[in-house]
Amino acid sequence: MSDQTPENPVPPSAPQATPPAYPAAPPYGQPAGAYPPPAAPAYGAPAGYTPYPAAPKTNTLAIVSLISSLAGVVIVAYIGQIVGIITGHMALHQIKERGENGRGLALAGVIVGYVSLALYIVLGIVFIVIFVAIVQNGSYYDYDYSS
Repeated sequence: MSDQTPENPVPPSAPQATPPAYPAAPPYGQPAGAYPPPAAPAYGAPAGYTPYPAAPKTNTLAIVSLISSLAGVVIVAYIGQIVGIITGHMALHQIKERGENGRGLALAGVIVGYVSLALYIVLGIVFIVIFVAIVQNGSYYDYDYSS
């Protein structure tokens, strides 16, 4: 009986692959003139490749709004908050029109500006009330140094 029955097929033998021939390396210290120059880089996109679309840029006024509101809390009271509130509203309008990123920054600048401005106004009123109360009752706090 033959070994090539439908129940036990024998695969044909694969041809032997020969390794690719590389040029011989030049001796040490010799220029490599036998090697081909490197291939030029391909700057075009391969066929069928679509790159990711560029992300929209962050609105600059949104960044300015947050920074000036935070600077108003720490350094320059009132001025920083007013600048932060105005630039924040301008940034929100621009973001809606242009489709830019930075809405969260603009909202944070506006919120920090309003809250800190209200806090500074309340603290200013409290300071004025305390100052007026001290001035009106100044005789109560006088000391007699004559004795």
